[in-house]
Amino acid sequence: MPEVSFYVLATHDQQQRQDFACKLIEKIYRSGHFPYVLTDSAEQAEQIDKALWTFRAGSFIPHQIYRGEIPAFTGTILIGSENIPDGWQKIVVNLSSFYPPTTAPTERILEILDNSEECKQAGRQRYRHYQQADLAITTHKM
Repeated sequence: MPEVSFYVLATHDQQQRQDFACKLIEKIYRSGHFPYVLTDSAEQAEQIDKALWTFRAGSFIPHQIYRGEIPAFTGTILIGSENIPDGWQKIVVNLSSFYPPTTAPTERILEILDNSEECKQAGRQRYRHYQQADLAITTHKM
């Protein structure tokens, strides 16, 4: 059963949520893992893709948008709104309003919420979903 971590930001700013997501993705990558970044849309995936190239000078995080084809290099972070491919299900960074898989091989789900009412409401629904699935949940107020 995966562990779920909610990161609740004090800001309503989408740019700060995106910057926090990039820092968290970089931290996961530096620890030797390659998560799937789940987005609501292709447009949001493009925004995260661009942000990972530019959020910090000198930072390099191998990533690409998932369009149904597995990358040639397995050490790549995938970003997308499609079904999570085998090999990238272990850690899911959820920036979407979707429910990521809550069964093996998923080990961690990381939820990043901003302080907007819409984001918090969707986060509360996912929180209840995870509770009903008897998952271990932690919340970090940032």
